[in-house]
Amino acid sequence: MAHISYVDPATIADPQIRKWLDDAIRAGRPGPENQAIRAHQPDVMRSFTQTREMLFDNGAGVVEHELKELARAYVAHTVECGY
Repeated sequence: MAHISYVDPATIADPQIRKWLDDAIRAGRPGPENQAIRAHQPDVMRSFTQTREMLFDNGAGVVEHELKELARAYVAHTVECGY
């Protein structure tokens, strides 16, 4: 099985990427471990985080709350999340 390391926040030079990782660690979402992997490729992290913020954060976003909840439930069911 492949092993992808987590990026140590202290090694991130880009202040935006560092803030997103720090925010994920503090809030527990999006998954800090996943963000620490995305941080290997700043463009990937930027694309993921900005899309997530547009759709799910910053007030109502562009997607209705009910649809967001359906998407969350679908993803949780698909990955067999016990949480």
